[in-house]
Formats: sequence, C-alpha cells, structure tokens
Amino acid sequence: MQALDAIGSLPSIFLSSVAPPLSIAFVGYLLGRVREVDTDGLSAAAIYVLLPALVFETLVTLTADLGTVTAAVAAMVVFTFAMGALALGMGRLRGQDGPVAFGAAMAAAVPNAGNFGIPVTSFAFGAIGRSTAVLFVLVQNVLLHTLGIYLLSTGGDEEAYVDGLRRVLRQPVVWALVAAGLVTGLGVVPPEDGTAMETLRLLGNASIPVFLLILGLQVESMDLSATVRETLPTVGLKLFVAPVVALAVALLVNVGDPTVTAAFVVLAAGPAAVTPLVLSLEFADDAGAPVSTADYVGTVVFLTILGCLPIVTGLILLAELGVLG
Repeated sequence: MQALDAIGSLPSIFLSSVAPPLSIAFVGYLLGRVREVDTDGLSAAAIYVLLPALVFETLVTLTADLGTVTAAVAAMVVFTFAMGALALGMGRLRGQDGPVAFGAAMAAAVPNAGNFGIPVTSFAFGAIGRSTAVLFVLVQNVLLHTLGIYLLSTGGDEEAYVDGLRRVLRQPVVWALVAAGLVTGLGVVPPEDGTAMETLRLLGNASIPVFLLILGLQVESMDLSATVRETLPTVGLKLFVAPVVALAVALLVNVGDPTVTAAFVVLAAGPAAVTPLVLSLEFADDAGAPVSTADYVGTVVFLTILGCLPIVTGLILLAELGVLG
C-alpha cells in the first residue's frame, strides 16, 4: 500500500516541482526565438544583485540543529569535491583543458538544489527537506563564488592566480556571506517582517526565474547538435554516478538524520545547476575553443533536466519505502 501511494504521488511531484521551472526556461527559449536578448546583462544582474540578496536573506533566517547542520555541510562539501575530481579526471582523459574542463566539473558536481531541489524536497520530505536544500544552496554558493570563479577565470593557469583571487574578492556573494555572519554573530539581524528583509527576500526570490530565463535563452542560442555528443559523458556522470556517490558520502560522514540523508541524495540526483552556466557566461575566457564553456555547461543542464526525472522520482519512492537513510 505504501509503495502504491508513493507511485500515485509521482504526477503531483512533476506538476508541482518540475513543470514550473521547465516552463520558465521554455519561456526564455521562446523569447530568444522572437528577439535578441543580451544574456550578459541578465547574468551580471543575477550575480551582482539578486544572488547576494538570496544568500544573505536565507542565511540569516536559517534555523536547524547544529550537529545535523555540521554533518550535512561536511557531506555536501565532500560530495562536491569528489564529483568534481571524477569529472575533471574524466575530462582530462578526453583531452579537455582550461575553462571547459572546469565548467564540466562544476556541471557534474553541482546539482540544482535551488529552484529544482527546494520544491522537490519540500514536497517529498516537508520542512526538513526544504532546510536541507537551502543549506546545500548556501554550500554551493560559497564554493562556486570562490573556487569556481577562480578556476573559470584562470583556467588553472598559476600565473593568473592573483587576478583570479581579485575576481573572487570582488564578488558580492562573498561579502553577503561575510555580512550575514557578522549580523548573526552580533545579534543584529533585521526583523523578518521588516522593510529591509522584505526587500532582500523580493530580490532573492527573483534570482530563480532570472536564472531559468538565462538557461532558456542560452539553449536557444547554442547548437545542440554540436554539443550533445561532446557532453554525454558528463551527463552520464551527473545522472547515474552522483546519487551513488552522495549516498556513500552520507553514510561515510554519518549525517544521522535519515530524512536529511534521503533529501541529500535526492538533491544530488537532480539536474545540473544553472549557476555554473551563469558564471561561465560572466567569467570563462575560452575564445577560439570548438565548444564554449557556456554552451557545454548549458547543454549539460538541459539534458540533465530531461534525464533526471525518473531517477529523482525513483529515489523519492525508495525514501518513502525507507530504503534511503
């Protein structure tokens, strides 16, 4: 009976959690078909205004058990580096180098824990699932807007270390994290229902649809026929290997809470995040490459959105049956 109930909920999971973000990305695709849109301007607005607001507002309002949070953060960091190392190693064997190699590693290592993961885990696991997804978003943003920007902007070139470090320190997300830590530590967090927090919440919430519109616009502008075959190994790594790695890491780190463990594995099985695509548009310098970093990452995002649905729903079904966690 429990299995039948879980199977019966799958259409609701699709309609409430997967269809909305896909629809927004499709609107971006249609917009790109009818007129030329500057994605550079949109990505700059998302990186320098909307995302910092989202990170600050989420961080200062997050409440969870410290032990579980610490274990979950450790699992998320280990998972991200493990998947990144696997993807980078596979890319090196295939002759990838420079920003494309690091873009592929980020696409494989960073699941869409935000606009995809938050609604999916909220539906499947309730408040604990949502908190797990928000925590994963924060961990990803720290890694992407520090190490990720450095690698994309330098391409692994040690001579560009200083310039890459300067780019990292100029990112508003880094300072949003610092500011959130300061106001939390000093106990001066603005009231949640006050004007300041409402404004930040409005800006932060806008980042999700803007990122999805950028994805749709990027998909419309690229030649999928030229990039699909090139990206299939990364897509396979993201869809089939990432959930196994996530479960192994969760058990190794001993997250403890079975619901948090299940939510973490489901999040890891989601599609590649849109943020590496936005960062690729802004920071990757790969002029002359046969496939640009942005086109590569955008294709991985697009294909994993389509391919992850049966995997994610199957994992939710296993969680309902008590197999995960």
